[in-house]
Amino acid sequence: MQSPTRDWLRPACLAMALLTLDAPAQPAQGTARIAASDGQHDFDWEIGTWKTDLRRLARPLSGSQQWVEYSGTSLVRKVLDGRANLVELRVEGPTGTIEGASLRLYNPQAKQWNLNYASVRNGMLTRPVHGSFRNGRGEFYGEDVLDGKAILVRFVISQVTADSARFEQAYSEDGGRSWETNWLATDTRIGDAD
Repeated sequence: MQSPTRDWLRPACLAMALLTLDAPAQPAQGTARIAASDGQHDFDWEIGTWKTDLRRLARPLSGSQQWVEYSGTSLVRKVLDGRANLVELRVEGPTGTIEGASLRLYNPQAKQWNLNYASVRNGMLTRPVHGSFRNGRGEFYGEDVLDGKAILVRFVISQVTADSARFEQAYSEDGGRSWETNWLATDTRIGDAD
């Protein structure tokens, strides 16, 4: 008998399987070039310094609609000879500071990226999200735990141009049937890579 606690994983597994299809991204006119045919250079457009404007849902999956706003910078640089990149985030708002780092590692066999975030607040890595870019949009999925409950995580990168991009995180507690957005960020370029 199959465990009912794993039934909620089916939609996420299907979505992750669909993301592995190898379709090179074709940038729209005026957008940043995303991805070589294998996806290893999907994040090259982001190398540099960015002004980050962020809105975060104060209590995700609680029914609350209280959003908190932050502003600051993100510094993105290549590491491991360009096979990975590191994002350093520092934003401040009325409720405090968010500082963290995201290590993005490319898996050439799966042709997917693994995004791993660490917060300075607790010194812990979150569980990674996995995915790729397709048609100029990055979608990444994973599993996590929130307040003792298993959830799915979706991270989307969209509206990518040479000088701006949008980042959105959402949680699902019902196996991906519905999603609650809890993190919205817009980055605007303020400097190129060193």
